Amino acid sequence: MAQLPILRYPDPRLHTVARPVERFDEDLRRLVADMFETMYAAHGIGLAATQVDRHVRVVVIDVSEERNQPLVLVNPDIVWMSPERVRSDEGCLSVPGIYDGVERAQAVRVEAHDAEGQRRTIEAEGLLAVCIQHELDHLLGKVFVEYLSPLKRNRIKAKLLKQQREEERERREPVRA
Repeated sequence: MAQLPILRYPDPRLHTVARPVERFDEDLRRLVADMFETMYAAHGIGLAATQVDRHVRVVVIDVSEERNQPLVLVNPDIVWMSPERVRSDEGCLSVPGIYDGVERAQAVRVEAHDAEGQRRTIEAEGLLAVCIQHELDHLLGKVFVEYLSPLKRNRIKAKLLKQQREEERERREPVRA
């Protein structure tokens, strides 16, 4: 297993629409394992393949406190959303340090495959439902900040670009003793 680099907003690759997985093979299982390792190392609860620059319809999630309930969704589709809505602060591994309120369906039903190709239906509510919707947005090339006002989105973009420039400058500058 290996940790994968996570793309950071406003990287344009985050807006790539993922294509369906066609082969349930060792490469897919390796991607899933690497995505879990990456997500756990980054202290996240969900990760879409798009975020690690793999543009296939794969999501990994674990919202458990103990980090022992891994969920794999391959080629997921939301087939039902509750009319009840919930607004909660969302964060994203691709938008580090930024949290803001997003409104989503309180509950969802998702049809997907697991990493072995077995079809499954998942009913989720609360945090798991929000996480599923957030990660499936990534597969459509959408980042949660796009739900925010243009003013907030531009401030976030400017802040993250400044952070990235500072990090690049630190990497280039020689260490002085």
